[in-house]
Amino acid sequence: MGYTILIVLHLLGATIWVGGHLVLLLTIVPGALATRDVERIRSFEQGYERIGIPALIIQVVTGLMLAHRFVQGVLDAFTFADRLHTLIAVKLLLLLATAAVGAHARLRIIPRLSAERLPGLAVHVALVTTLAMALLVCGALVRG
Repeated sequence: MGYTILIVLHLLGATIWVGGHLVLLLTIVPGALATRDVERIRSFEQGYERIGIPALIIQVVTGLMLAHRFVQGVLDAFTFADRLHTLIAVKLLLLLATAAVGAHARLRIIPRLSAERLPGLAVHVALVTTLAMALLVCGALVRG
């Protein structure tokens, strides 16, 4: 797959992933917390998940392909040999952190979501959004 196609797909995935989490964090979560309305979260999640998860998968696949173009073997990034290796390693670590926080929310918080658990979900949403923004910044720095 060509570099331009990889970048476009990667950026499209990032747009959906980061944008969706910003909408969730800045508009849906505050309203749900104020009214203690769990259904606001569930409704957003059901609609967003259909495009958010595929966008994340596209980001992961294209990100790994792009990383391999910059450093031979993704694990080689963890040599932290230079700025590029360091940025790619940091992106991979942020990805792992995103997966851990997301898995915890998906397996532990969302199935038992209640008005009392909304603040915990809000923390998870803030963490995933912060990680997504950090991934975005690191990605911009790769070519910057």
